[in-house]
Amino acid sequence: MSDELLIIRNNGQIFTVRTENSHIVQIQAESQEDKSILGNIYVGKVRNIVKNINAAFVEYNKGQMGYLPLDMKQCPIHTDGVPYQEGRVLVGDEIIVQTVREAIKTKPPALSGSISLPGKYIVLVPDAYRVSISSKIYDKDTRNQLLEIINKYVTESYGFIARTNSAGADTQDIINEIETLVKKYMDIVNFGKHKAAFSCLYSAPPAYLKSIIDSYNNELSSIITDDTGLYNNIKLFLEEKDASLIDKLVLWDSSNGKLDAVYNIPRTIEHALMPKVWLKSGAYIIIQPTEALVSIDVNTGKAVSKKKDVQKTFLKVNMEAAKEIALQLRIRNLSGIIIIDFIDMENEEDNQQLIECLRHEFAKDRVQTRFIGMTKLGLAEVTRKKAMKPLYMQLKGGSTRQGMSEN
Repeated sequence: MSDELLIIRNNGQIFTVRTENSHIVQIQAESQEDKSILGNIYVGKVRNIVKNINAAFVEYNKGQMGYLPLDMKQCPIHTDGVPYQEGRVLVGDEIIVQTVREAIKTKPPALSGSISLPGKYIVLVPDAYRVSISSKIYDKDTRNQLLEIINKYVTESYGFIARTNSAGADTQDIINEIETLVKKYMDIVNFGKHKAAFSCLYSAPPAYLKSIIDSYNNELSSIITDDTGLYNNIKLFLEEKDASLIDKLVLWDSSNGKLDAVYNIPRTIEHALMPKVWLKSGAYIIIQPTEALVSIDVNTGKAVSKKKDVQKTFLKVNMEAAKEIALQLRIRNLSGIIIIDFIDMENEEDNQQLIECLRHEFAKDRVQTRFIGMTKLGLAEVTRKKAMKPLYMQLKGGSTRQGMSEN
């Protein structure tokens, strides 16, 4: 698989577009004015405790409230400025929190008292003595080697997760990153204990830079931008974080045409904002995000067949729809509870084939996506981890237009 990252400044936003084998699979839009707070770390002040939902509302920035679940393994780190009861969170406490999900519609940002710091190879997590290896690293010897490296650094305060990129990485590079993450974590904790409420202790990199960190090195063939300012920012970032990727950074030559037009990005965004998606067979799917969940309906449309072949047609349409649905979830960044109404099939083997297809397609997603099962009514239940806003909300939040300017 050959991935490209396209990074484009357009209409007051920075678009990060990921392609796989020349097909767009992910689009992310970040406002240059209203920057994402995802991953930022603050000293917050607890304003309210709601016992019946076991949660607190924390003012993390002046006038901005976040939601903090209290069913956590460990109590958040308190600052020195306010007395507190060990192991408890009370109104008035000043605690260190991290934003783990952006505000979506009427829901405030989700916060966590457990601080995690991602690197290229390793993620530092605040779980005592935890060591985990990416499920996408299959080789037993590689997993054992990573365990041996990481086990030397875990403590009662934090542990580590080895990311997919750690497979095949130089041992010293992994060690250097672990030591860097530990220093950063300790600086945040020690510095934060003495800071006033609403202080920002750590600002996560912009989404377009984070997308580079989150890429799998062996699959990333190029990072392309047509903006000189972005090119220079990316180059400086790579010089500090991963110089091996500098050779993959390309400043697009405008004589080859406009970058977004060559890759058909405006049209892809336009289609991603429409509820109806036509399939090659003539069938179509309807995607409707709601406050509670995302509903997806599969329809035969123009995919007609002879009466005796109707079950084969249903299987063909459902399989085609399953692949397109997995792709659309990625492009549109739809998450949470997803309910899919496939065309009913009589053959149990056909249903199992469809389920296996869904699982196979979801495994390609960098965001955790799980097939839960089929309901008694024959609806497919799926969950996709929430973090960033869906694409249609990213576009609304960053410009007066719901898409890219083609000027």
